[in-house]
Amino acid sequence: MNVSLSVRFIFACMLLSLSFTTRAALESNISLTKHNLSVSGQGDIIATSEDEICVFCHTPHGATTEPGAPLWNKALSGQSYTTYMSSSIDAELVGNQLAQPAGSSKLCLSCHDGTLAIGAVNVKAGQQNVLIDLAGIDPGGKMPAAGSLTGFTRNLSTDLSNDHPISVTYDDTLSNKDGELRVPDAQQRIPPGSGDDVAIRNHAAGVIPLLPLESTGPNGKGQVQCATCHDPHVRDTDATINNKFLRANRFQNAAPVAGNIFNENLDTICLACHDKDLGSAGWAQSAHANNLVANEQYKALAAGERDFPSDISVWEAACLNCHDTHTVSGARRLAREGTDDTNTPKQGGNSAIEETCYQCHTNSAETILSSTTNVPNIKDIFNLVRHMPITTSDQQATTEVHDIGTGSDGFEGTKRGINFVEDQNLLGKGAGNKINRHAECTDCHNPHRVIKNFLFNANAAAPDSAGTHRPGGVNGNIASGVLRGIWGVEPNYSGSSFFDLPSSYTIKQGVGSSTSVNAAHLTREYQLCFKCHSDYGYDDNNVYPTGNRPNLDDSGGSTPQGTNKMDQYTNQAREFQAPTGDKGESGGNHRSWHPVVDDTGRALGDRSIDAADNPWRPPFDAAVGTQTMHCSDCHGPDTANDTIDPNGGEDGEPWGPHGSQNDFILKGTWDGLTGGNSSDVPATDPNNGICFKCHEFQAYADRNGDNSYDSGFSGTSGGMGGGTSNNLHARHAARIGKMHCNWCHVAVPHGWKNKAFLVNLNDVGAEAGQAGIEVPIGSSAQTYDVGPYYNNAKLKIRTFRTSGNWSANSCGSSSGGGFNTGTRWMRRVCSNPP
Repeated sequence: MNVSLSVRFIFACMLLSLSFTTRAALESNISLTKHNLSVSGQGDIIATSEDEICVFCHTPHGATTEPGAPLWNKALSGQSYTTYMSSSIDAELVGNQLAQPAGSSKLCLSCHDGTLAIGAVNVKAGQQNVLIDLAGIDPGGKMPAAGSLTGFTRNLSTDLSNDHPISVTYDDTLSNKDGELRVPDAQQRIPPGSGDDVAIRNHAAGVIPLLPLESTGPNGKGQVQCATCHDPHVRDTDATINNKFLRANRFQNAAPVAGNIFNENLDTICLACHDKDLGSAGWAQSAHANNLVANEQYKALAAGERDFPSDISVWEAACLNCHDTHTVSGARRLAREGTDDTNTPKQGGNSAIEETCYQCHTNSAETILSSTTNVPNIKDIFNLVRHMPITTSDQQATTEVHDIGTGSDGFEGTKRGINFVEDQNLLGKGAGNKINRHAECTDCHNPHRVIKNFLFNANAAAPDSAGTHRPGGVNGNIASGVLRGIWGVEPNYSGSSFFDLPSSYTIKQGVGSSTSVNAAHLTREYQLCFKCHSDYGYDDNNVYPTGNRPNLDDSGGSTPQGTNKMDQYTNQAREFQAPTGDKGESGGNHRSWHPVVDDTGRALGDRSIDAADNPWRPPFDAAVGTQTMHCSDCHGPDTANDTIDPNGGEDGEPWGPHGSQNDFILKGTWDGLTGGNSSDVPATDPNNGICFKCHEFQAYADRNGDNSYDSGFSGTSGGMGGGTSNNLHARHAARIGKMHCNWCHVAVPHGWKNKAFLVNLNDVGAEAGQAGIEVPIGSSAQTYDVGPYYNNAKLKIRTFRTSGNWSANSCGSSSGGGFNTGTRWMRRVCSNPP
């Protein structure tokens, strides 16, 4: 049966309108909507005398002849539009842009682009080209431009780059390419015999088309148009809900259910097409959709700006918390308030992803929520003196280069953006690309997948007290719930030397339950960090002390060059390597590393430490040698003395390396004086040194020489009182009066070529641009200071010993004897060291 497109479209809309009697609060009654522009209208724009309702859009005679124009009584705009675009869009493009609006979308734009007089109609009462007099309009009879840049507006303008894409073909091909769109051909095509108008509907949902696609011709495919989501005739009978003429729910009416089934009575309309749940691993489990987690309510002002009900909760607002189909000008990916404009609400500006998150994740004065007790205040942490370059002004490129969906590893041209994968060049890899280094919220978090659980694979329906990890090896180095579903990289090593770079990297992406380090998805926090803090994210010629790695202060908010004698970042994937063959105390010297990638394999017994005299602070004293840790155990905002737990507990300052009061975004201080006492000149805080958040200060640096702890550095005391000692750290501190960690230990304690991070000035090698030389240290005032690994360094080792077998003669210059070795050497170079 040959039925014209316009009749078929009206027929589908009529069926849809009838269906509302069976669904919640929607009804077809244009007289009670803002589209009633007659004198009896409900909105701000109404006629001064005209009492007809339909005449503003329809006429039985003299209609505009345009495909998709059902008896249309208005001229159509001839404007050229700037269309929506993003790196992750998979719809067809013309010249790297979406096609111009077509079909019924042009009908909506004849009023909503603000270029034509709203009251201008083709025919009224037998008269042609009539201008109906309206109140509440701008000069020229056009749609009011107020708020046209904010997204809280009816005037979309001709710039549709911040509006949901329209006039795009939605078919199996698009769904398969995108990866997060429902498959139209797997849904009902209703009504039978209606050509190519496709209903995006679950099989069991009935026979009335929910979201009709529009044919582009007799053999055309279904396209998304304005009328796919909006029916200009409908309203919600609940006066507290402005449903924006949507064909389905604007808000979530119940917590979403895991799986890929769309429930038209309960789910927000966005989920009718966008399958963010990926079967059972995505949106429905996320903290932002969980009614046990995201139960904070909006402030009245923020709810009013967004046309939300005054008592709406975050989980009910669902997608609309972070996105708006007609959002602020300048924002990308329809992010709500996602620009750097300082107005409230925002009125344009440049894309600033973090501002979308800052709507909620900020202080109580600035938040849009009435209570933020359980919402991490990230914004204030990013404002600390040392912070990730989250703002565009902090980034060298001076533009927001972060762009998901650009990765080439299996995602170029298909399913772009599904796992937020980003091209290495945008991270800083490749000649001239270091300028691109950046930090954005979605570099580290996937807001559609994060959960409030200690483990990423925990039961999201039973949220924990926090979404971050529990320290001290309780769950090993497994990633926490806030990192669920983000992407990262796992380094692959072909050699075990401290100087060997990883041979390659494996991308970790998607969601899964396995905690294996070999799983396809991210299972470790370091896998996230390494995508920027290794040669995956920048070129590394492995030359020290300087090479072609990024400089410390290339970005705003970073630690200045020269701090701790460092000028450049180090390659942490190289440093943290944990070769199996170097575990244990089988020999005198071996590689050392903090157990971020893997455990050390050196238990208390291997270190000659009695369990009762354990020198680690809780919780790191529980499984020495077999435990692992996280990068964010050391990096984050300043914490209270003797702990790595953020101030304020679970609902206090957030975990993570967002920002800090200390250099290198550390939770405590770290410099050449760390380990000293309050009486030192200059004075140091012994309890806030980063080392002593996990290592007991009394065991390692107490000038009173507390021997109740073992320290692993033990053996013959030599000239420091004679006999043997189970704690030569404390014996040295007592003898000298103070103890600075960097005299003996490397300045970048991620990993090192020697055991126990010990420096050895008898063997200064490639890490300082040398080739195994001995550095002369002949007096107490002298130190060796060559970054990144030597800062206030003094130690020389003649013979590396196993724990419990150190002696005075183990130390000293490798060249010569006499005063150059043992206690005589120590007295000369350590009598009053700096």
